[in-house]
Amino acid sequence: MNASLHTIRTLALLEARVRLRRLSTLVTLLAVVALSWMMISDPADGLTLIAVSGARVLYTSSALALGSAALATLVLALAGFFLLRGRVAEDLRSGAGSVIGASGNGGALFVVARWCGGVLYLTALTGAFMATVLLCHAIRGDGPIEPLVYLQTYALVLGPMILFTAGCATLFDAWAPLMGKKGDVLYFFVWVGQMALLPAVAEGLHPAAIPADFTGTSAVIAALAAHVDVKDGLMLGIANYDPHKAALTLPTWVWTTPIAGARCLAALLALIPLLLALPLFHRFSPDRVKPGKGRARRSPLAVVDGWLRPLARLVDPLFGLAARVPGIAGQALADVALTLAASPSAIALLLAVQVPALVLGVEALAPFTLVCVAYWGILVSDLSTRDGDAALAGMGAAVPGGAARRYWRQFLASLVLGLMFTGVAVLHLAVADPLRAGALFCGVFALAAFASFAGRTSGTSRTFLALFLFGLYVSVNVSRGAWADIVGFHGNATIASSLAWAGLGVLAVLGGHVWNRR
Repeated sequence: MNASLHTIRTLALLEARVRLRRLSTLVTLLAVVALSWMMISDPADGLTLIAVSGARVLYTSSALALGSAALATLVLALAGFFLLRGRVAEDLRSGAGSVIGASGNGGALFVVARWCGGVLYLTALTGAFMATVLLCHAIRGDGPIEPLVYLQTYALVLGPMILFTAGCATLFDAWAPLMGKKGDVLYFFVWVGQMALLPAVAEGLHPAAIPADFTGTSAVIAALAAHVDVKDGLMLGIANYDPHKAALTLPTWVWTTPIAGARCLAALLALIPLLLALPLFHRFSPDRVKPGKGRARRSPLAVVDGWLRPLARLVDPLFGLAARVPGIAGQALADVALTLAASPSAIALLLAVQVPALVLGVEALAPFTLVCVAYWGILVSDLSTRDGDAALAGMGAAVPGGAARRYWRQFLASLVLGLMFTGVAVLHLAVADPLRAGALFCGVFALAAFASFAGRTSGTSRTFLALFLFGLYVSVNVSRGAWADIVGFHGNATIASSLAWAGLGVLAVLGGHVWNRR
């Protein structure tokens, strides 16, 4: 027993260290910190973190802990999964999986250790996030900093989320049908399902914590409702408030026994994915999972791609054209052709979207283009890491131009693919609504740059995929503010916001180039 615990401890600490050393960890942490500081607005600007019936809730320790935990759980529940995913695939690619599977610790003990390592890793990220919020409290807060209040709130809100996220990442890696990019997309819908609980709870007359809400947002609303009347309106994150109304103050300890009990029950339920992973783990057995063929049969979309395989012949002329076009333009064209040939469903979608993009009205065109952007973003998320995933990065670096030219051609290929999906809509909008057309073009340019930058600097496609899906969710649900309307979905984008996103895209693509030359 003691030997097993010692092995789990050793493997878990190793897992946590390996993950913490990744650049993607730093990128995600910086994104979470930037988002949290943006959401914890300075009241001097007329915005606040929590507003109830138009009144501002003072930035005490309990208020900032509740608000920041509610925002962090939304991000970490999504980004944490993508950060934890992929270790089993790495073991398969490197050959270490065969050694692990043949060892005496390659079964349930290994799965539990990986899960513990994931929990430690997400806990460390949460601790770093809490430290930044404490710093924010020192600058913008009201009243003293009370660390125990923060610890209690973060444990109750984020604890079950960490257990559930690590469990899902372990399960999706342990069961071959859930491995790969398509499994990532499936988890995104699981995350959206968790978010769907929030409006139902917020609009209810008697908000209550839901044990199956692992993100804890329902518990935060229930904790607020236990002390202030939220029936007339509750806003969380970048909330307007009436400065003429008296500010509200939350008590130091906001958690009631029933709500805390519901969170403890949620923590127990969060272990279900781990329990499912134990019997489903493939133990790296060659007859159950393979690095290449296993991915190909893992998802319904892969099956659809197989059905549509004849469409791949449509891009054959592109390969010939790429061979005749000199320089980086021809290489980018070859990458476009390769991407489409590998995803025949993308060819089918490209054929299907051109006519609607031309005939739909401006309002109907907005959700249509958003779907196109969503599919395109997922399609190109691994374009900049494709060579590395296939162990061909060294070969590409040895040809004329090397890694630098490869970076630029992959960025151009991402941009060209984006314009293939949205180009007709951009031209249509240029006539009907030029501002939206500019926002869509600038947004696609910026997203292509972010995809290349994130893939090149972190070495994994999941950094961009996680941030892209989260940004897409925020963009759809935040109906005010030009900055959030990156592709002109709501029609709120301005010339300044579009140019700002384009400028960020330029900085990102140049940053990736500098990274290549280091």
